Order: sequence, then C-alpha cells, then structure tokens
Amino acid sequence: MNGLDRLPEYTQYHDEGCELNASCLRCPFSQCRFDDPDGRQTGPRAYRDEEIRTLRQEGMTIAALALRFGLSTRTVHRVLAKKDEACSL
Repeated sequence: MNGLDRLPEYTQYHDEGCELNASCLRCPFSQCRFDDPDGRQTGPRAYRDEEIRTLRQEGMTIAALALRFGLSTRTVHRVLAKKDEACSL
C-alpha cells in the first residue's frame, strides 16, 4: 500500500487552518474558503463578512454573530451596514 491511498485512520492530519481560522475542525464557516473556486482570491475579511450577512439573514442574533466570529457587536453592525449601503446605491 503506497502513501496516497491510506485509510483516514492511518493518516496523520495536521489541522493548520488558514488566515480566517487557526483550526479547520473548529472553523465557524459553512464552506471552506479553499472549496470555493474564488476562495483564494477573496480577502479574508470579505469572506468573513459574507458569512456574517448570510447567518444574519438566517436569523442569528448580533450577539451570537459577534461571539462566533470573535468580534465586537459594533463591528458586526458595521459589516451589516456596509452591505446595506452597497445595496442602496
């Protein structure tokens, strides 16, 4: 058996995360930025902000968003306001 087709149980996995989160296994995003075709070109903040907007539309509270992403509630409000400004132009 070569190293390329080992079973997951026999593979050493190093959870190194990315610029958005230090751990892949504990990442708050619903989709990995590396699974997104444009993920590598998308800035970490833009990716995070889009996820915040999506979760807010799904009904997550401002406080829960702040806790989930390690932000202040004021920053979450700014992220949401920035999208609202762009939509009204």
